[in-house]
Amino acid sequence: MREYKVVVLGSGGVGKSALTVQFVTGTFIEKYDPTIEDFYRKEIEVDSSPSVLEILDTAGTEQFASMRDLYIKNGQGFILVYSLVNQQSFQDIKPMRDQIIRVKRYEKVPVILVGNKVDLESEREVSSSEGQALAEEWGCPFMETSAKSKTMVDELFAEIVRGEIPVLHRTVKEQKENGTCNKTR
Repeated sequence: MREYKVVVLGSGGVGKSALTVQFVTGTFIEKYDPTIEDFYRKEIEVDSSPSVLEILDTAGTEQFASMRDLYIKNGQGFILVYSLVNQQSFQDIKPMRDQIIRVKRYEKVPVILVGNKVDLESEREVSSSEGQALAEEWGCPFMETSAKSKTMVDELFAEIVRGEIPVLHRTVKEQKENGTCNKTR
């Protein structure tokens, strides 16, 4: 059974913990306590292949941003979450992706861009087309989710296993074989 280390990143209050807990336990957390760091394990089957996800739910507050390098170094796949009812949270994820590229030292890092809180459509500040455009710029998948209504939550975690993390394994292997593992473009 393959194990995948997934890191969930985003600003405070965007729903990282709510998405993770909804996926792992099937429940929605109404009350919000800022996370410092929570670790979850869940066995899933994706395309008839059993896998174990080790999910690191990280702090969104700036005071713990220094811990991000360590999370990124150990992570194999990244879920970058913003709240589609908060334009600033959308801006905040751009430097997080830059940090992932810097720490990982190569461009093709498995990332999924996620606009959360689609259940609050009437309060939307970030359009679907803005999210899609950024995902296209980054060359990564884009999804809109709702931890509250469980919209696309299971699909999100399946997608990181299905399409994204195996790319990382191939990319790193190819780079090592070509002697380019520690070089950037």
